[in-house]
Amino acid sequence: MSVQFSKDHEWIDSADAAAAVVGITVHAQDALGDVVFVELPEVGKTFAQGEVAGVVESVKAAADVYMPVDGEIVEVNAALRDDPSLANSDPLGAGWFFKVKLSNPAQLDALLDEAAYTAFAQSA
Repeated sequence: MSVQFSKDHEWIDSADAAAAVVGITVHAQDALGDVVFVELPEVGKTFAQGEVAGVVESVKAAADVYMPVDGEIVEVNAALRDDPSLANSDPLGAGWFFKVKLSNPAQLDALLDEAAYTAFAQSA
């Protein structure tokens, strides 16, 4: 699995070159608590790295979901919209948020691997 992490607490799995999968990290969902609502981006919309692509709301707070790389949304997780708790129960699996067609795959090189992200999250 080729998962990388942003300092905004998103993960991206770029194993499928046609459509990388994006979600929030275990650390992010732990900090948020019980997720009760997600706002997902529109399919076909293009975002730049760092732009807000969605929103996640919990019983404690709301947080923006940032685009970890430049790209076009090619699919959203309808199951997550119907059952936002998937972001808590399986944040790195069934709780994914959207799939993106990468505009600039080189941006992946600047993201963190799991060890670097874990160290970053523990110090945050």
